Amino acid sequence: MASSSGAVKSGNPDYTHFISLPLLLHDETVKKLNNFQKSVVGTTKDLGIEKSMFINPKTFHLTVLMLKLSNNDQIKAAAKVLQSVSPKVTEDLEGRPVCIRLTGLACMRGSPEKAYVVHAPLKVTGGEAQLEHACQRIINAFTEAGLVLEEDVNKKLKLHATIMNARYRKSKKSSEKTDPFDARAIFAQHGSEEWGECLIREVHLSKRFVYDINGYFHCCASIPFPEEKQGESGIMKNIFHKVLR
Repeated sequence: MASSSGAVKSGNPDYTHFISLPLLLHDETVKKLNNFQKSVVGTTKDLGIEKSMFINPKTFHLTVLMLKLSNNDQIKAAAKVLQSVSPKVTEDLEGRPVCIRLTGLACMRGSPEKAYVVHAPLKVTGGEAQLEHACQRIINAFTEAGLVLEEDVNKKLKLHATIMNARYRKSKKSSEKTDPFDARAIFAQHGSEEWGECLIREVHLSKRFVYDINGYFHCCASIPFPEEKQGESGIMKNIFHKVLR
C-alpha cells in the first residue's frame, strides 16, 4: 500500500529484491578473499565467527537499494523503472567505465569489538561523484514510482562491499536476534589489506536468495554501465580481460 508521498508502507520490511552492482573480480582478489576466510575461521575461536558469515566471492556486490516486491506486477514495474533510467545513468557516468579499488576493513555499525557487518571500503577510480549521482538517480526513480518502502525513503546511500555479516550465521535461529562478533583480531591482521580492483559493468534488479547458473543473484532485469572505449589501455583493459565470468 502506498502512502501519500508515494512510498510503500510496511510494518515488516521483508525484502524480496534489491538493486545491485555486481563486482567483477580479478582471480587474485578471489584468492585473497578465500584465503581471508580460511585464515579467520582457522585462527579465531570462541569469537562468534562462523564460515557461513563470509560472503561468497561469486555474489560480491554493492547494494544501491532494497525492495519489497510482492507480486509479478511489481517486479515488472521495477524492471521497467530500471530500464527507463538507463540513458541518464550513462550520462551521469559521462560514458566512462566504472572501476573501484577495495582496501582495508571497516564496520557498518558498532566497532571491531562488537561487529555486525564488516566491509571493504571502496574508492572509485576517477569518478566517485559520478557513481553516486547515477545510484541516486536510480533510487529517486524507484521512489517516484512508489516502489520503495516508506522507512527507506530518506536512507542515505552508502555503497560498500560486505565481506562478513553476522546475520548470515547459520547457528542462529530465525527467531533469535543477531549477535555481534569480535573482529579485533581480524582488523589487526587484515585491516590494511589491498583486496584489489573490480569492474562494474551492469546494474541488476536482483532477487534475494535465488541464484543464476553463474552463482550470482538471479537477475530479473539489468542495464549496462559504459564499457571500455576502443584503444583505452591500463587498468581498465587489464580488468576486462582478467575478470571472472
